[in-house]
Amino acid sequence: MLAPFHLSFADRLLTVREVAAFLAVSTRTVYSLCDEGRLAHVRVANAIRVEPDALVALIRSRTE
Repeated sequence: MLAPFHLSFADRLLTVREVAAFLAVSTRTVYSLCDEGRLAHVRVANAIRVEPDALVALIRSRTE
């Protein structure tokens, strides 16, 4: 028998749209950040996904 599976917000991968909404920028800007290597991401099939920790790291790097 499998154990129950629970995901919290911190465990979940964010979509490009979610990242863009959080940062108040366009999805094109998020894609650019990924292409430039400034935002760590993973590809799932053809989609880009971002770990919440990577988003926090980007924000911290911009404010230091």
